[in-house]
Amino acid sequence: MTRRSSVWHPFFQHATEPAPPCAISSEGAYIHTGRGPLLDAISSWWVVTHGHNQPEIVQAIRDTAGQLDQVIFANVTHAPAEDLAEALVAMTPKGLDHVFYSDSGSTAVEVALKMALGYWRHEGDGRHRIAVIEDSYHGDTIGTMSVGERGVFNAAYDPLMFAVDRLPFPQGDGAATLAAFDALAASGQMAALILEPLVLGAGGMRMYGSSVLAGLRGICDRHDVLMIADEVMTGWGRTGRLWACDHAGVAPDILCTSKGLTGGVIPLAATLASARIFDAHRSGDRRRTFYHSSSYTANPIACAAALAQVRLWQSSPMQARLDELGAMQARHLAALAGDPRFENPRQCGTIAAIDLKVPKGGYLSEVGPRMRAHVMAEGVLLRPLGNTVYVLPPYCVTPDDLDQAWGAVASFQV
Repeated sequence: MTRRSSVWHPFFQHATEPAPPCAISSEGAYIHTGRGPLLDAISSWWVVTHGHNQPEIVQAIRDTAGQLDQVIFANVTHAPAEDLAEALVAMTPKGLDHVFYSDSGSTAVEVALKMALGYWRHEGDGRHRIAVIEDSYHGDTIGTMSVGERGVFNAAYDPLMFAVDRLPFPQGDGAATLAAFDALAASGQMAALILEPLVLGAGGMRMYGSSVLAGLRGICDRHDVLMIADEVMTGWGRTGRLWACDHAGVAPDILCTSKGLTGGVIPLAATLASARIFDAHRSGDRRRTFYHSSSYTANPIACAAALAQVRLWQSSPMQARLDELGAMQARHLAALAGDPRFENPRQCGTIAAIDLKVPKGGYLSEVGPRMRAHVMAEGVLLRPLGNTVYVLPPYCVTPDDLDQAWGAVASFQV
């Protein structure tokens, strides 16, 4: 009898799923397992940007590990964190002048929510309401679940979560969404709007236009509501620009980044905030201190990895590569557009998605695990979101790689 593993895997039902393959090594767009190579067509949960085991990032980790390991960041600073902060401020939308480090996308968003609420408290304003877009996903901690969609993911934890104001997902020109938000914001109680700009990832790769994002920013400006852009998934080129906010030419008051921040090599997150928010916490009154941290805040090795990733971005023709990958994805979507098994092909930059025509079962649709098993047998790693199939590859992926990924999808029999 096979020994049962002691590992408890995330988003994995051990009672129904076969034992996963064991990864032995990874390079470029591939994960090599004991069962053979797997094309990582989802960038290992959207984190790998330049490719697995990118040499410059690996070398930066080696160099820093020989000089610095973890040091407390409350009372000490170090060059990797300082240099990375300067680079991030220069690369993000204008006005994001301060960088707070954490260790994951969820914690980056938790930090953002606490910054926003702390800002209004320190300003002597009673604002406390948070607006979100339906079907959003912002993480799995209590605050991030509260501002995400409620459902099978978090039903067991409902007693712990706080109420938020939900906006309809933007359809077409987003008029209904904009009107709903304008009415809420006019109340004077709205502290912040948090959104995934342009693409709702775990909500089914739902996409909306840049004009809607610009309109939401305008309402925030008109009613003095803080905008929080969760760019954990959409950042670092996924939407075809460095930041999704760049498509609309908007700057949020707070921006969250993780996943691709280190090229997908090692955990790190950053929450960037405007001087207005930082200054509300800067005071001779120690009660206004921003009371948040984790033990590994601004880990030097992780910061060095992120800095190497940033330098790759700055020294390589990344925009040309994003455009090329986007064009390749568009060709594959077009090839499936007339297939009666599929519907709703959509794309934003390097992200391409299409829905299987099956009875709607939400995230628990049985077609998801079936598709996942089928493509894995074809040497491709995908994780459908219910009946939504998406391909979100590392930027080093080749035309042959994409042929393999989309060919595996096209060979699936509903």
